[in-house]
Amino acid sequence: MKQYNVGIIGATGMVGQRFATLLENHPWFNVKVLSASPRSAGKTYQEAVGNRWKMAVPMPESMKNMVLLDATSDIEKIAGMVDFCFCAVDMKKDEIKALEEAYAKAECPIVSNNSAHRFTPDVPMVVPEINPEHIEIIKSQRERLGTKRGFIAVKSNCSIQSYVPALHPLRKFGLKNVLACTYQAISGAGKNFDTWPEMVDNLIPYIGGEEEKSEQEPLKVWGKIQGNEIVKTDTPSITTQCLRVPVSDGHTAAVFVSFEQKPTKEEILKLWADFKGVPQELELPSAPKQFIHYFEEDNRPQAKLDRNLENGMAVSTGRLREDTQFDYKFVCLSHNTLRGAAGGAVLLAELLASKGYFD
Repeated sequence: MKQYNVGIIGATGMVGQRFATLLENHPWFNVKVLSASPRSAGKTYQEAVGNRWKMAVPMPESMKNMVLLDATSDIEKIAGMVDFCFCAVDMKKDEIKALEEAYAKAECPIVSNNSAHRFTPDVPMVVPEINPEHIEIIKSQRERLGTKRGFIAVKSNCSIQSYVPALHPLRKFGLKNVLACTYQAISGAGKNFDTWPEMVDNLIPYIGGEEEKSEQEPLKVWGKIQGNEIVKTDTPSITTQCLRVPVSDGHTAAVFVSFEQKPTKEEILKLWADFKGVPQELELPSAPKQFIHYFEEDNRPQAKLDRNLENGMAVSTGRLREDTQFDYKFVCLSHNTLRGAAGGAVLLAELLASKGYFD
């Protein structure tokens, strides 16, 4: 595979740090640019992050002395140095939308971890195993933006990547109603226990905007390209509750589902075991070999034991059983900053690279 020079926009935050660790030894992507806010620009990565490094592994040696550029004022310079950029900035939504479009119009493709463009009609929001065909909308987006190379592609919310993958192969039975309660790690808020001691021995039953994302984003992921936009599907009906829990990493979901034609438990387990997507077929570098793992033990999956399965890129399921109100209920788990954030964006970039979108 061709080698690509890449940048990380918003390199100092938790997701930006995760991008740095994932890209340190990536076989296709070479980090050439790190950028952040004006207050960090001009400093080395090590100086800018200081004691705020939150990853369990050390800062990559190759990046420690890279001098940060200004994510907002150095757009043209950055665009001239890279083939594409990952974006994980912490800004207001309208500012993020404008920033990402500015990079795209500078002919720098953007693979974004941010939510700002998730519902822009011609921006693909992709879970690579589920809706890889949505990247074909990029042609329409480029026409709107007036670009030859530049575009924006986004990954979905971290919470839906625990349970939507498990539901996806079951759509053949007609998903009718879905109830999902998510129990979300503090790293999803960019925190750890040192910076958020109030979360120790605590649970917060509200995460701003999360329930709307969890209910609406799957409908776009399962939607179809019609003309120059992606149109959401009408079904299933999804309702969610999202809670913040005292877990460092790993979003867990308790899922209840009803079908038009109820499958057997054996049919569900076989579909999970056999499910492969385009990333597995193409053997993309970050793709898990087995996307969905099922645990027979009643007390699994557990965040502490199972979040790092297949380098944190697999989805774990367990406790599949019939329900008195719905047809079935089960539990899912995914690593929210790997599969759910930076890792999912890297996998999306690998898909885009394999299809020639950065050439």
